[in-house]
Amino acid sequence: SCGMMVNNKPKLACKTFLRDYSGHMRIEPLANFPIERDLVVDLSHFIESLEAIKPYIIGNEAPALDGKPHPSKELQVSRTKQTPAQLEKYRQFSMCINCGLCYAACPQFGLNPEFLGPAAITMAHRYNLDNRDHGKAKRMSLLNGKNGVWSCTFVGYCSEVCPKHVDPASAINQGKVESA
Repeated sequence: SCGMMVNNKPKLACKTFLRDYSGHMRIEPLANFPIERDLVVDLSHFIESLEAIKPYIIGNEAPALDGKPHPSKELQVSRTKQTPAQLEKYRQFSMCINCGLCYAACPQFGLNPEFLGPAAITMAHRYNLDNRDHGKAKRMSLLNGKNGVWSCTFVGYCSEVCPKHVDPASAINQGKVESA
């Protein structure tokens, strides 16, 4: 990620221009991550959290037809078909670029580095809302866990710093509603 702290705010280096800052500019590594060297941080936990929530469509395999290993064209299309309304349910949450800025902004992740974090929970929510996915139960056990949605204290700064306007705070709150 090209994420870094610019004047104590999480920013993307690729979208931050010197001309937008007059005078003093302080550049530091992303907050809340272990520093490897200079501006490079260790994103291992971030990646592990994303992998743990299974960020892919689960259980949408078509049954074998007459012992054939490949389903018919009609069945392949029907299991991946989606209306614009179905897409719109999760589209905003699918725009995440996994930059880690939300983790740098999250005070809870700073206090509890085992917290799944805004991006992972948002990604889980994205797939839970997808009509083609059948892995919600697997993800909800992780989201309801000790370091899942209930660890969030809803400061909302994760949504403020998101360069793609994904709104992880909303995904976390919706995850709380679903798990209540």
